[in-house]
Amino acid sequence: MPATQPIIQPAIQKIAAKLQQVWGYSSFRPPQGEIVQALLARQDTLVVMPTGGGKSICFQLPALLETGLTLVVSPLVALMENQVQELQQRRLPVALLHSELSSQQTRKTLWLLETQKLRLLYLSPETLLSRAVWERLCRPELVINGLILDEAHCLVQWGDSFRPAYRRLGAVRPALLAQKPAGSQIAIAAFTATADPQAQRIIQQVLGLESPQVFLHSPYRPNLHLGAQIAWSSRGRKQQLWQFIQQHSGTGLVYVRTRAASEELAAWLTQQGYKTAAYHAGLSPEARRQLEADWLSGSLPCVICTSAFGMGINKPDVRWVMHFHLPLLLSEYVQEVGRAGRDGQPAKALALVSEPTGWLDSEDNQRQQFFQSQMRKQQQTAQALIRQIPATGEVVAVSRQFRQAEMALALLHSAGQLTWLDPFHYQIAPNAKVPVAESTAAKQMQRYLHSRTCRWDSLLSAFGFSAGFRCGHCDRCKP
Repeated sequence: MPATQPIIQPAIQKIAAKLQQVWGYSSFRPPQGEIVQALLARQDTLVVMPTGGGKSICFQLPALLETGLTLVVSPLVALMENQVQELQQRRLPVALLHSELSSQQTRKTLWLLETQKLRLLYLSPETLLSRAVWERLCRPELVINGLILDEAHCLVQWGDSFRPAYRRLGAVRPALLAQKPAGSQIAIAAFTATADPQAQRIIQQVLGLESPQVFLHSPYRPNLHLGAQIAWSSRGRKQQLWQFIQQHSGTGLVYVRTRAASEELAAWLTQQGYKTAAYHAGLSPEARRQLEADWLSGSLPCVICTSAFGMGINKPDVRWVMHFHLPLLLSEYVQEVGRAGRDGQPAKALALVSEPTGWLDSEDNQRQQFFQSQMRKQQQTAQALIRQIPATGEVVAVSRQFRQAEMALALLHSAGQLTWLDPFHYQIAPNAKVPVAESTAAKQMQRYLHSRTCRWDSLLSAFGFSAGFRCGHCDRCKP
């Protein structure tokens, strides 16, 4: 087998010139330059940077400097479209694949992939592992430089439940390299704004990162003012939202946890004479795109949204974020408040929290109990399926036979009881079991909400940064 050929990096002048040409920036923000150089050297990389910190440039720029293809695995259609549209407007060789595309658009993108006319291809984990795409990626003549996992915390949050394809990503690189000429290299890089030390370990382990360069930067945003208020009743919660909206001008977002809640709250605010709309994954693609455009243009000052709006939209001048309902995970909370103040100007994030006993307003407690119940059901279902699923098999075939098989396989992999032989074939360990464990997510969120210390200090501590911090502007530091 011939020796691996050295990667020749573009000169720093060429990198800076491309940055200026495409994005109009004369220099990098730390640590963008170091990350770009690591990817150009084909080094595995884990990057944890604050929301709005310029993560996308770090993998887009190396891809545009090289011949060959970089794959960007992204969790949401809105997130893909937001990034791809910006690059396509600059006439760059970028495309995306997802289930909402027309057959004509899909055929065109697959042709661009086959003819090696793309530098960046955005797609979901499920699309990456679809037959039509995978067969084309495995062609020996197609040069693949890198596999980027954008919003890598989704692997940890969703990989054991409704997005089990994330758990198969670690088998992608060796399977692709087996089809490529000897000496080929594919770097893997994971980017996120929210990964605590445990999440970082899971990401590295699942993706199979090899001696990665790790860039960890504090999520602290000095212009983002955090706070929480107790909602003593369901009616009082609405009144607090209405008062907050009246007191704060500019563009904002109101987060809820269900489609029904977004529709109901949007209708109630409309009755009060406030211009808003509900945004959730149940809307048609056309309706979602129109709402995004209206909100981005400023013609719609506020959207009542579920987490479907969380990672996909980049609007610099969002002045406030209200959590009418809190997420269960602190990482989701940081992502969602991170929509605000990306222009560096002051922004406010307020969370409404049920009163501690839950007697007068039990919404938060009910959501937590529902989440815990669903997790236990998944674990019990997986344990029952282990007795029926073949010890070695092919995931698509097994999933056709057993409805929850893919989720069960993901849980087994999470428990260290399953090995992916390649992205499509698995082997279960003898006497495998799915441990029934309680999630610590709710406890982490409760610690943040009810701690008497600085809000930012609580967040920084949860994500592995030093404690003892005082921001001076949250509701704990400045009541």
